[in-house]
Amino acid sequence: MKKMQKSAALLLALAMAFSLAACSSAGDAPTPAAFTTVEEGKLHMSTEAGFPPYEMTADDGGYKGTGFEGIDVEVAGAIAEKLGLELVVDDMGFNAALTAVQSGESDIAMAGISITPDRQDVMDFSDSYATGVQVVIVNEDSPIQTLDDLANAQMIGCQADTTGYIYASDTPENGGYGEDHVTAYDTGALAVMDLVTGKIDAVIIDNEPAKAFVDQNPGLKILETAWVEEEYAIGFAKGNDALREAVNAAVAELKADGTFQKIVDQYIKAD
Repeated sequence: MKKMQKSAALLLALAMAFSLAACSSAGDAPTPAAFTTVEEGKLHMSTEAGFPPYEMTADDGGYKGTGFEGIDVEVAGAIAEKLGLELVVDDMGFNAALTAVQSGESDIAMAGISITPDRQDVMDFSDSYATGVQVVIVNEDSPIQTLDDLANAQMIGCQADTTGYIYASDTPENGGYGEDHVTAYDTGALAVMDLVTGKIDAVIIDNEPAKAFVDQNPGLKILETAWVEEEYAIGFAKGNDALREAVNAAVAELKADGTFQKIVDQYIKAD
């Protein structure tokens, strides 16, 4: 009887040692922290849906009935699926979209957002998922035919709170044109409207929206040289590392399996 008890004790000790060793081994690799969202089961994306082809309102129900469509919308939807969530698109002004994620009213912000030091002070960003090129739109018969000619413009239009506005309204010593020569608009579309009617001389905006606006408004053109090049990223509340890491992993998977490029190809056709 004693031998059986000793054998059983030995087996139990070995089993416990194996279990502890397994736990220790697994513990060597950090376990991803669980993330939370502002609404259980849903991923709220704040955006400004006047930025084609990245985010736009849709008359036909849009992406999965959200009422919106575009590259950012479908990428956010694919991210949500990877995370087991349902996408909710919250449309608002551009600055409001950034503020919403900072204050915890939305989980992510996507609106062709580029990373700047000032924005990094108040929010965190994902890895870059696309390159944004800003260009200049003018009337075809405009005296502004090169970037150098912009220095002679009486008034340039930009969307408020964007890097286009921030850079253009800076002083000439810092590469801008001065606040007196730059008007901020709630949307890029409103700036283009004033360009068409001759109220301003040029519009600085990202290349893909610029192409859409030029297609919609005969008589406009895009200057050949890019104004500035930046990287787009997804915005998060400061310190929301668990969700940021989960989104980064999801985007990496979407790029690896071709889903990301397939979405882009739907909206941006090769020239």
